[in-house]
Amino acid sequence: MRPDSHELRRRFAEEARAPRPDLATLCLLVGAEADPELGETALDAAQAELDRLAGLLPFGVLGARAWAVALAELLGERCGFEGSPAEYQRLDASLLPVVLRRRRGLPILLSVVWMEVARRAGAPVYGVALPGHFVVGFGDPRDRILADPFAGGRLLTSADTARLVGGATGGPLDDALFVPADPLDIVLRVLNNIRVWAATRPERTDVALWAVELSLLLPAHPARLRYDHAQLLVQRGEFLQGATEMEEYARVVAAVEPSTAEAIRRRARAARAMLN
Repeated sequence: MRPDSHELRRRFAEEARAPRPDLATLCLLVGAEADPELGETALDAAQAELDRLAGLLPFGVLGARAWAVALAELLGERCGFEGSPAEYQRLDASLLPVVLRRRRGLPILLSVVWMEVARRAGAPVYGVALPGHFVVGFGDPRDRILADPFAGGRLLTSADTARLVGGATGGPLDDALFVPADPLDIVLRVLNNIRVWAATRPERTDVALWAVELSLLLPAHPARLRYDHAQLLVQRGEFLQGATEMEEYARVVAAVEPSTAEAIRRRARAARAMLN
């Protein structure tokens, strides 16, 4: 870990445990972890850009649908924020500082831009973590006024939403899908996307490692991440630390999954043997 990364992660953990975690700050700190050259000035400039964009929204907007239209006109049409299939091959499509500069990104990062700009302007906005495709909602969640920032902010009809969900799960719409997403769940999903990107690139275990380590700083995270972290350490040649973390995870799961725990202990012994 580079020296300044300690301070960055301290700030990330502190913000994640705040009474009301700031989504933009957390996503910007993820970007700073990815880019060692990104300093405090750049982070401040990104926050200022979100403020500037919010200031371009018209005054006196009334109603959830009107807010959705206003955001689409500003961010989608005037500013050109949108996505394309090529973004799924880019690490920086998951990094908010770069998304603000390029005006391209994954659905969830573009949704973060939409939410943060809208929130600053006083719009009733929230994130919607549909399976496989993040979107934004406006107003009362029961009204399901949804927009797709990846498509430039296009308003989604019920049929559009059903197709998105059906394409990802094969199932019907469920009310639970439209519950506003928690900011920390959004950040965890961003970090999971980064891990997916790194998983297909064996040479980028460095990216997978910091994405897991930031995920572990969140107050709530899947216990399995501790094992994933241990595996990454072993892959990177840190056999002793990786084996130790595997053994600790095995102790956690032994009470409920003894066979899984024993398999993990075997992997830990194999990792230690690599030291001989």
